Amino acid sequence: MVKQQTIKTEISLTGVGLHTGKEVKMTFKPAPVNNGFTFVRVDLEGQPVIEADANYVVNTQRGTNLEKLGVKIQTPEHVLAALIGCDLDNVIIELNASELPIMDGSSKYFVEALEKAGIEEQNAKRNVYVVKEVISFTDEATGSEILVMPSDHYSVTAMVDFGTKILGTQNANMKNISEFKTEISESRTFSFLHELESLLENGLIKGGDLNNAIVYVDKEISAATMENLKVAFGKEELTVKPNGILDNLTLHYPNEAARHKLLDVVGDLALIGTRIQGKVIANKPGHFVNTQFAKKMAKIIKIEQRNYVPVYDLNQEPLMDIHKIMAVLPHRPPFLLIDRIIEMSESHVVGMKNITMNENFFVGHFPEAPVMPGVLIVEAMAQTGGILVLSTVPDPENYLTFFMKIDKVKFKHKVLPGDTLIFKCDLITPIRRGICHMQANAYANGKLVAEAELMAQIAKKQ
Repeated sequence: MVKQQTIKTEISLTGVGLHTGKEVKMTFKPAPVNNGFTFVRVDLEGQPVIEADANYVVNTQRGTNLEKLGVKIQTPEHVLAALIGCDLDNVIIELNASELPIMDGSSKYFVEALEKAGIEEQNAKRNVYVVKEVISFTDEATGSEILVMPSDHYSVTAMVDFGTKILGTQNANMKNISEFKTEISESRTFSFLHELESLLENGLIKGGDLNNAIVYVDKEISAATMENLKVAFGKEELTVKPNGILDNLTLHYPNEAARHKLLDVVGDLALIGTRIQGKVIANKPGHFVNTQFAKKMAKIIKIEQRNYVPVYDLNQEPLMDIHKIMAVLPHRPPFLLIDRIIEMSESHVVGMKNITMNENFFVGHFPEAPVMPGVLIVEAMAQTGGILVLSTVPDPENYLTFFMKIDKVKFKHKVLPGDTLIFKCDLITPIRRGICHMQANAYANGKLVAEAELMAQIAKKQ
């Protein structure tokens, strides 16, 4: 089981936003399990929180931009890429402005800061979506396409074609996320001269200088344009190098542009909110196609999680039969509502019950249309969870289990005579002082029939 990770201590960086030109202070902070990546605008009243969620993407012009209830986060992709590249799951990012600092146009400084803060393992399983079939998204207008296919790990291939002589077709590969720091994180953002002129005219890169963006000169520079660029970048002299790059930047890699596009893909796909186990292939990627694909993936994952039904071999010998269950649980017929325990670990338990017309509750619920009472399904889930919590003491026969809280209960389908119920309980937090907080689901006929958050405590018999 791969566990979730956060950082050990908080750490801050200061820089300017590429488009706003405003100085911004950004602080990475440790976050609890299942928090994910969240941005906090400490400069606004109430310090609103914006989750790194693809559904909050409002536009992708010159970067990915999020907005929730009128609160904006601009260009988070390089920071998100660093968080994924450092194998983190839960981090809070505090900002005193809307736009994240551009630094040198790569993820390098963010990776260095996160490593300095240290990585800490958390006591919760990492949620990973295993890709089982090819999923793709195509932008018909540009021909850009992203797809993901089944693989035994997460990898990304980016193929770019800019259609210019100075920067033609390039490819970049990241075979494993462990390569991000050394092979991808230092790749800087870039722009073409014809784009730069337009951006400067519209005041869209106030924080840009020749140290945080590679400028590819794809056209003749007029004397007037050169003067405008000198003013914009605060330089007395500008030149075009033999490799077609403006002024004094030296490429880290011949295919640095493709590597940076791959970096953007990693950052934008972090907005899915769930780790992916699959091979991503991006052809002519950009923030629009990246985030549209992220939205599609997030929707597919949400639907699958909602409809996911675990499969167990009910013909195998159970971990606990009814005799072993009665040796642990204090319940007895007719209120013993589980027949078998199929599997169990430190963090989960799976039980089952065959529902027959002979159940005593069908006498009155309802005689002409027998339906298992929902409260008894919840009780059966709690008894299954009771097995888990009682397994933590050496003498379970001397304990009783009591409900402390029932929350978020939902009933999806009726349970009828002839059904086989499967109960799966997963710990939400570790068991402490005999208190068990768990997510419980009940399945029958290949469907989720009920779910609830349950909290119970064991206490010694008086």
